[in-house]
Amino acid sequence: MKREGALLSTNRDLKYKSLGQDREMTFQRRAVTVKQLPAVFGREQERAFLRELESSLKVSRPCIVLDCSQTQQMDKSAVHLLLCCLEEAMKLNGDVRLAAVRPGTRVNLRLLGIDRLFKIFETTAEATDSFQRAHGYAAYGEKKQHAENAA
Repeated sequence: MKREGALLSTNRDLKYKSLGQDREMTFQRRAVTVKQLPAVFGREQERAFLRELESSLKVSRPCIVLDCSQTQQMDKSAVHLLLCCLEEAMKLNGDVRLAAVRPGTRVNLRLLGIDRLFKIFETTAEATDSFQRAHGYAAYGEKKQHAENAA
């Protein structure tokens, strides 16, 4: 059965009028945690960062953005920390995204193949918004545009 409907509202709620019946879909915004990576990595900084991150991992499907703007370089311990964060988030069906990665650091991540494991964004705002788009807002935008084009 083919469903035809018209978009009736904007922003977070989707409402469709279909065959005389109202249909409503509501997407809740996902909680996103933004953590600043340390400027310099050492064993103590890594341990402290992971302890701090643990509280963000006590939810179902954690969404974590790691702000790399202060990080000078990604050495072995920094890459290990990124992979630990990703592993812990994935155990809970979550994801980790990187933001504000310096150009030299981005090259190093690419050479190590780490850039294939993470989505990397220019700003923390873009990284945070990417979790919302992945959660249904992209579909909303596409349907909204389709409805406007049909009108």
